[in-house]
Amino acid sequence: MSVHIPKLKVRPRKNAPVNLCQAQLTSMLGCWAATDDILSRSQCKEAAEALFQCMRTTPVRGKQHRSPINYHLARLGKSK
Repeated sequence: MSVHIPKLKVRPRKNAPVNLCQAQLTSMLGCWAATDDILSRSQCKEAAEALFQCMRTTPVRGKQHRSPINYHLARLGKSK
């Protein structure tokens, strides 16, 4: 028993990426915009250090597992 559906494509769900250091980044960018201290030497030094510490302690995500369904559907489509 086989089911044939022409030109069927299944796309993975798109989850919004989670930014764990968003508050610190927003704080630093706001400080830069308000004070023009882009090198973070005086007023923005604390915000830059907070962002650096957050990025340092945030776990690195590995490569996400991809579903093999599109591979199998393409393989089934070629078996004609």
